[in-house]
This record gives sequence, C-alpha cells and structure tokens, in this order.
Amino acid sequence: MTGWLESLESLAASRAKAGLTRRLRPRPGGGDVVDLAGNDYLGLAVHPAVVDACARSLRAYGLGATGSRLVRGSSDAHAELEADLAAWMGAPSALVFSSGYLANLAAVRGLTAVCDLIVSDAYNHASLIDGCKISGVRTVVAPHNSPAAVAGILDAHPGRALVVTESVFSVDGDLAPLAALHEVTAARGALLLVDDAHALGLLGPSGAGGVAAAGLAGRPDVIVTATLSKSLGGAGGVVAAPEQFVRHLIDTGRTFIYDTALPPAVAAGVHEALQLARAADDRRALLSARGALAVSRLRAAGFEVSPPAAGVLSVVAPGPEAALAWAEDCRDRGVAVGCFRPPSTPDGTSRLRLTLNAGVPDADFARALDVIVECSP
Repeated sequence: MTGWLESLESLAASRAKAGLTRRLRPRPGGGDVVDLAGNDYLGLAVHPAVVDACARSLRAYGLGATGSRLVRGSSDAHAELEADLAAWMGAPSALVFSSGYLANLAAVRGLTAVCDLIVSDAYNHASLIDGCKISGVRTVVAPHNSPAAVAGILDAHPGRALVVTESVFSVDGDLAPLAALHEVTAARGALLLVDDAHALGLLGPSGAGGVAAAGLAGRPDVIVTATLSKSLGGAGGVVAAPEQFVRHLIDTGRTFIYDTALPPAVAAGVHEALQLARAADDRRALLSARGALAVSRLRAAGFEVSPPAAGVLSVVAPGPEAALAWAEDCRDRGVAVGCFRPPSTPDGTSRLRLTLNAGVPDADFARALDVIVECSP
C-alpha cells in the first residue's frame, strides 16, 4: 500500500547522491541579505510608488481576483496594464496571465492551431519545453543559437512551422540572434515566438525588450511572451501579439480560460512599475556597468564567466555539490546567489547564477563580489 512512497524515497536518494536535492528557503520580510539571486533587475519590487499603487488597488478590489478573467476576474487594472504593455512592447495587442509560465504554455499551444512543426532552441526554458510537449505537435530541438540549423530544419518541412526561442537565456544570460532568426523564419513562412522574460525592462528603447532591440517589435509574424515578475518586480505573464492571436487565446487558451486571474492589486503594482521602467535609463546604465565590473573581478579570480547580455551572469562551478556548497557559504555570509544544477542547466554542468539588481547599493555589490570569490570551492 505504501510501495509508491518507497519508490519516491528511492528516487530522492538517487537525487541526493547526485547532488540534486532541492529545498525551500523561506525568507523574512526586509532583512540585510544582498540579493543577487532574485530577478528584480531594476529594483522596483519595493519601490514606494509601486507598493503604494498596489495598496490602493488592494483596498479597492480586495485580496484576489475572485475568478477567472472570463467570469469575474477581469478588472480595470488588468485592462490598463494590457494597453500599456502593448504600447511599450510595440505590439498591436497584449493579454495578461497569472504567470509567465502559463503565458508560455498558452502561446505555444495556441500557435499549433496554424503550425504543424515546432523548432525549439536546445537551451529554452522549461515553460517553453512544456508548451511544446503539451501541444501534441512534432517538435525538433535545434542546436543552441544556430540560425543555420533552424534554416535546415525548416527547409526539410513542407508546412508552416513555429520557431521558439528566448531573447536572453535564463541560465547563461546569452543573447539570441533574433534578427538572423527572423530572416530565416520570414523567408520560409514560419512564425517566431520569443520569450522576452530576461530582456524586458533591460534592452531596447526605453527598456521595451530584446525583440524591440532587434527591430522586430510589432512584426505580424513575431509573437512575444514575458513574465512580469522580473524587471517589473511583480507577478504574472503577458503575450504580446496581433489582435487575432490574442482573440484566439481568449477563446481557446486553457491556461487563460480556466485559471484564476492575476490579483488586481498586483496588476496595478506592475502597471506602476512599467511607468518607472520606461524612464529607468539610469538604472539600465548602472546594471551594464555592474555587469562589466563583475566580469572583470571574477575573471581576475580565475572563474569562467561570460559578459551578460542583460542582467544574468553565469559562473561555472565544478559540479552540483560544489555549486550548492558555494551558494550556501555565500548565503551564510549575507549574499544570496542562484545555484543552478541539472536539469536546470542545459549541458550537464552546474553554475552560480548572479542576477544584477539596481536596488543593491554600490558598496554592498562590491562586497558581494568579494564574498563570492572568497567562498569559491
């Protein structure tokens, strides 16, 4: 009767032996830990104007949306956020979801109504991979950041295909060759879906994202998704696309129709963060300077690290156990860093992932780099 639990214990033991056990780490509000692990790139999650906007909406609407978007969950806060997201990202229309994960599932699955092949970058985020899996459409995994390989796959396919990529990849922080990929897809009648989660707020004019930076905003054959939990410091996800596709998602998107809506208070807070992000060229410049400083400091200490395209900086670790011990030692000294191990890492190696945060004071950032070096395996 308990055999299934014993099977789970055996699997847990195997993960522990491989250094792949994960555990939750509850944190108190406030605190004095230097945060280089979260994704609050622009430091807006605790900005007073954002918190105040959220509080005003909380008093007006209450704690939750109380239902799905199509039943009771849509509010003025959602509609205003969607309108400004579309304008900022240069898209005809936008639709907000309760998470970026659900937005990706909906977008990939929704596009299979008009595509019979998916070409997915080998380093894509789990949400994109899962979207491919649930779509029921044949998926071919393309070598990382290879427009030539994508072209070869499309040339062998007679129908319409969907090419799926991130703009800035979430583990290594490298930039996709979006302009080159679009040349390939446009020439072959394929669609291009770009997850802009780690570029929105950081790249492009006024932080409009990696797609805008590549000159592809508003193209009818380019669909953009993003989370609202990174540079905008809140929660939720968005699909920015032609109006016909947004209409298709409202009518058929299961993760939209059957999911309780993003709380209006969160939508209002994110909307305020969007206004701040548009005007945050100073914070974007600070992140760029900090990225260069971090690369210089860590390379001088002998680490393998690549310059970040946006706010993600990846440091190669010797293995999963070493990465975990490194991150824990840093945390014990007041510096939070990300620890990425398989299956999060796409190539079987482990890394520390540092996420640059404009809200961290200069002195704390410099000290954090020293701690990372001193705690290395």
